[in-house]
Amino acid sequence: MLETWIGVLVGIGVAAACGFRIFVPLLALGAASRADVVTLSPTFAVLGSTPALVALATAAVLEVGAYYVPWLDHVLDLAATPTAVIAGTLASAATIVDLPPVLTWGIALIGGGGAAGLLQGATSLLRLKSTATTGGLANPVVATGELAGATVTSALAIFLPVACALLILVAVTWVFRRAHRIGFGRRAARTDATMTQHRGAER
Repeated sequence: MLETWIGVLVGIGVAAACGFRIFVPLLALGAASRADVVTLSPTFAVLGSTPALVALATAAVLEVGAYYVPWLDHVLDLAATPTAVIAGTLASAATIVDLPPVLTWGIALIGGGGAAGLLQGATSLLRLKSTATTGGLANPVVATGELAGATVTSALAIFLPVACALLILVAVTWVFRRAHRIGFGRRAARTDATMTQHRGAER
């Protein structure tokens, strides 16, 4: 049973890495399966096959390169969030064995897809901020950071799944708090502006 839940943590960790890049974590998962480091469910065992690894490696190289093209990175961001959620869900389901299908897909969708979507959303906001403040000049730096995040998170998920799960929990908590502050900050600003207008009208 312990191995089953370790597999759950591995899957959620790899899924979270899909929030940075989609194909790099899947390639890492397939390679880990090929090296017998990670056990995949029979349904997803094909990820460790040679054709799948070649396809994932090609897709990973193209994806990484595309994010260094100034206009193409914005196009990719539009499709990245739903794609990351799907990839995260599949990556998470791939490592869950010996659990009922309903529980497997529930964990995969909520845990894996949720983690991927949250981190993808955070990176998209960071890219938008980079574009707004630097005119896109800093976007290659952001792209490099995302690649590093995908690589490191995937490695941690595979070799140190418990530590990776704790880091993901910290990251998700930070994203929620950041979004909460931004939301309430904007609401407070609108409230202050409204009050100022009312005072001006009274005068």
